[in-house]
Amino acid sequence: MTLRRDTICALASGPPPAAIATLRISGPDVRSIIEKRLSKPSLTPRRATLVEVRSDDGAVIDEGLAVLMPGPASYTGEDTLEITLHGGRMIIELALKAFMSAGARLAEPGEFTRRAFEAGKLDLTRAEAVADLIDAESEAQLDQALRQMDGALETLYSDWRIQMTECLALLEASIDFPDEEDAPDRVDGPVAEKINTLLEGLDQALAEGNITERIRDGFRVAILGKPNAGKSTLLNQLAKREAAIVTDIPGTTRDVVEVRLTLGGYLVWVSDTAGLRETDDIVEAEGVRRARQAGAEADVRIWLFDGRDSIETDLVQPGDIMVVNKSDLAAPNVSRDTLLISAREGQGIDRVEAAIVDRLSRLTNNLSAPMITRARHRQGIERAKAHLLTALEHLNSGMGAEFTAEEVRLASRELGSLTGHVETEMVLGAVFSSFCIGK
Repeated sequence: MTLRRDTICALASGPPPAAIATLRISGPDVRSIIEKRLSKPSLTPRRATLVEVRSDDGAVIDEGLAVLMPGPASYTGEDTLEITLHGGRMIIELALKAFMSAGARLAEPGEFTRRAFEAGKLDLTRAEAVADLIDAESEAQLDQALRQMDGALETLYSDWRIQMTECLALLEASIDFPDEEDAPDRVDGPVAEKINTLLEGLDQALAEGNITERIRDGFRVAILGKPNAGKSTLLNQLAKREAAIVTDIPGTTRDVVEVRLTLGGYLVWVSDTAGLRETDDIVEAEGVRRARQAGAEADVRIWLFDGRDSIETDLVQPGDIMVVNKSDLAAPNVSRDTLLISAREGQGIDRVEAAIVDRLSRLTNNLSAPMITRARHRQGIERAKAHLLTALEHLNSGMGAEFTAEEVRLASRELGSLTGHVETEMVLGAVFSSFCIGK
């Protein structure tokens, strides 16, 4: 997205029709647009004022509340006008048309927040948190986005860059002032110690990032078991709708069927899978392969057994949830940890939901911060780690401070790209293109 320093406008609230709608205008021509299109030619900053919005021929479009926020003390750092009108489609369309005829243009996705970033109002991690706040579907997502909006990621990445700067200071001193009395005779030890400390922090972030990315994108829950165990019926009970086809014919489910749910404040993807058995049917065999893959990739596995069959505990791994369906037919000596349900009657489904939430709570309990929330962060940290490992190799092989310093500098640059301190048009375009228009 190429930035153009002109005045932009957009609907900043939900799509019409709605009770009210908020339109946002930002840029150098805001005050001119106020004079041309509002019934009051000037507004008291930061005070809601009742105004009429008028078309270019003077006709009244609607009446609403307008608030002027002069730059640089505004979200975008520019003069910004927000007008709350009735949320009808025609009102919004005519109002935007009036603003555009007075000198504005429609904003591109994320352009308001991009201008806030370029005005120094927030870094890239906080800008991404804005999008995550808007998209949050669960309490866990909302909490994570709020912590990121408060600067948790920015602080973490900045602290790492400060430590890298300290490494560079030692290395540069040994390069530039090798004969000075105050220059360290040997920096290898202190630099190696600092790099190892950094690597420990990066490794922790990469490890915890699997969980924080799941919070944002959704945890994977797989229902596994033999044919006709009741997996599709259980999925439908959890989804509270008929998401999967249920029949008495073994092998009905041939592919992975997923539903998106919110359980206990977590976004989850629950998968119904093909029954696990040996088969000569090519299509069903592919379904079984996909079922095993879904189980291997899942954060939580539910093993569902038919109460009439023996429970094959050798399939169950620590942390898996064991559920016996058709509980009235179950053997009386099932394990205390096994949940007894009747999927068809809906009995015991609440205990299955509680067990899923318990597993997810255990995964997220010890998180120190929202370390990695996007693939962009993970890739940047992985590249920074690779440069630091190369720097250590240079130190150990005696290649000299110059080569080591270059690798540390490249690692710092990778982290700078995560916050936007090192800007590239490609990175900025990728971040803000996922935003909604008007934000």
